[in-house]
Amino acid sequence: MRYGIIGCGMMGQEHIRNIRLLPGVTVAAIAEPDPGMRETARALAPDAAFCDSIAELLARRDIDALVIATPNHQHLSQLEEIAATRPLPVLVEKPVYTDPAEAPRLEKLQVSYPALIWVALEYRYMPPIAKFLSLAREETGGIAMLSIREHRFPFLPKVGDWNRFNRNTGGTMVEKCCHFFDLMRLTLNSEPVRVMASAGQALNHLEERYGDEIPDIWDHGYVIIDFANGARGMLELCMFAEGSRYQEELSAIGPRGKIEALVPGPGRFWPAHLGPAPVPRVIVSPRMPQGPREMEIPVDPTLLEAGDHNGATFYQHRLFLEAVQSGTPPAVSLSDGIAAVRMGLAAQEAAREGRVVTL
Repeated sequence: MRYGIIGCGMMGQEHIRNIRLLPGVTVAAIAEPDPGMRETARALAPDAAFCDSIAELLARRDIDALVIATPNHQHLSQLEEIAATRPLPVLVEKPVYTDPAEAPRLEKLQVSYPALIWVALEYRYMPPIAKFLSLAREETGGIAMLSIREHRFPFLPKVGDWNRFNRNTGGTMVEKCCHFFDLMRLTLNSEPVRVMASAGQALNHLEERYGDEIPDIWDHGYVIIDFANGARGMLELCMFAEGSRYQEELSAIGPRGKIEALVPGPGRFWPAHLGPAPVPRVIVSPRMPQGPREMEIPVDPTLLEAGDHNGATFYQHRLFLEAVQSGTPPAVSLSDGIAAVRMGLAAQEAAREGRVVTL
């Protein structure tokens, strides 16, 4: 399998590092306009050819599959360019769109694209979350309440500072939180019907200036979602809580008991003076007999070195590769990507307008 990479910023580089861990796989070509990112990517993939455009990359005959890791607002138009030129199997970074008006274009791609499209909602594959998902229904006896909390660091600097503005990202509830809305749908096996939210910008980026513009991305919020099967989901996000021991905490509760997953943030951000970074954990707490059961879910150190997502990017690429080679459908489809963004846009609207949004 020979990959073409479109976009080699922070996430594109993580894709390259994880692709290199797969046997029989190479990065054949890269399209990246920023000189600094090009040089970093060249160090990671020294044998790759560099292209000045997507058209130039698609014209190469040594490409079998694509990864799109560009700024959010470019994903849809780039998918459309690929569809019109040479529709190869593609793994596209989330979110797949940023504006409600773009949804019909995605729906058209969904029915007309002749190859595989896999949306990179890789949090599903973090080992502690994968373990949580595998046990949740049995240990809870059917989930009535699902809570996801992310306490983390602020948005990192990106090329051109594109991630400072809602017009490029879709808003924090889309950019950051589509991962969690995807996990809610997957965990509950149900679709959302009502969304309530309160969110805003309390601390981060308020002193930054880009020309005469101030960033408008939110840094905290709560979202409550009612699902068609009667379950309720809640998201708590805080992006000025980088001192936390765990970055993501998931909790599912039902008539039989509770299950939790505790996921540390990127190891490179863990303070060295505190010793080794925390180990991911899953905790099962039955109602009867009472007594929590705690499991450590260690992640391969090689995978931790390859990226910031607890090994999830590697597992995602391995599954993508299997799907391309076997011709099976994607585990994370374009429909999944559309649904996660739709929930994020609804949360943005609910918080902005102070009302319940019905889906």
